[in-house]
Amino acid sequence: MTTVQTTKIPANAPTRVAPQRLQSLDTLRGFDMFWITGGGQLVHALTAATGWVWLQSIDNQLHHPEWHGFRAYDLIFPLFIFMAGVSTPFSMDSRLANGYSRSRLARKAVQRGLILVALGILYNNGLFKTEWADMRYPSVLGRIGLAGMFAQLLYIYSPTRALYVWFGGILLGYWAFMTLFPVPDCGAGLLTIECNPASYLDQLLVPGRLHNKIHDPEGLISTLPAIATGLLGIFAGKFLRLSPQQVAPARKVWLLLAAGVVCVGLALVWNLFFPINKNIWTSSFVLLTGGLSFLLLALFYGVIDVLQFRSWTFFFVVIGMNSIVIYMVKKFIDFSFTADALFGGLLSFFSEPVQIVGAVVAYIFIQWVFMWILHRNKLFLKV
Repeated sequence: MTTVQTTKIPANAPTRVAPQRLQSLDTLRGFDMFWITGGGQLVHALTAATGWVWLQSIDNQLHHPEWHGFRAYDLIFPLFIFMAGVSTPFSMDSRLANGYSRSRLARKAVQRGLILVALGILYNNGLFKTEWADMRYPSVLGRIGLAGMFAQLLYIYSPTRALYVWFGGILLGYWAFMTLFPVPDCGAGLLTIECNPASYLDQLLVPGRLHNKIHDPEGLISTLPAIATGLLGIFAGKFLRLSPQQVAPARKVWLLLAAGVVCVGLALVWNLFFPINKNIWTSSFVLLTGGLSFLLLALFYGVIDVLQFRSWTFFFVVIGMNSIVIYMVKKFIDFSFTADALFGGLLSFFSEPVQIVGAVVAYIFIQWVFMWILHRNKLFLKV
């Protein structure tokens, strides 16, 4: 027999507002992370094992272009920043409703941003393994931290209309800077890897080493337009927080789709003057990836939160609710060794193509089980 103990709440006690959580957002975040924690490797393995032409086309989308251009793999990083923006109104508005001051929220945003920068440095260089002069300070986590931090600070202190002004100002200002700033020995307007203003200033300002000496894809200067990526997510989050009485859930799906189409259209037009480029996070890249993020969010929100088709989401939710952990831990835990120890012997009885694909499936499975154990025990890294 189970006894349930109740506590009487005084009538004058303040009502706490619990933060809303969208299952579609957790699922989409897990879907996003899946592609860098084994999904891409699985497609590569299947392509090598089968040689199917249609699969080769998908495989080609899971590689970054050398410089200008766009492939599906380029969406993983900005989609994550976009989703961090989506969650911002949900988490911060509930805290404001519970009596948090704006300064307290700002301190939390700065703290989170700096922790992610520190984790990114650790991810790149290990702990006390690399000489200061040889350390790489820019990182994926660092960009997520800084872009998210500044987008959140703007959200905390700016009215909604001002956020749109900030968004437009960042994109237009970055375009002007990248096309008008004269790089020594190159002049203005060149956007090659050797002669673009973002890489040039990174060489002057960023300590340690850049990713390939003259350029870093997560450099300091190109983090500025990534703030606009976070703001796009905030716009989506504010819209999704509107009550059903204000905007019906089904209508939200259609308006998110419309926003995505508009952003993609603007990006393709701007690409004629300011090429889509992930390496320097051009303004056209912000609009293209933002538009695609709107489309994916509409799809996941519509299927999961509107139509309530949720039975398939658990696999991705387990990954999405601990996304920073799964990104960090694969750097420090050899899941491949464990997968080979447990399944390598069994796979050796099969043909080589099956072994190649099976090894990747085992690797994904071991990672997922690790994340499931954390999820089952409610162990979540909250930065």
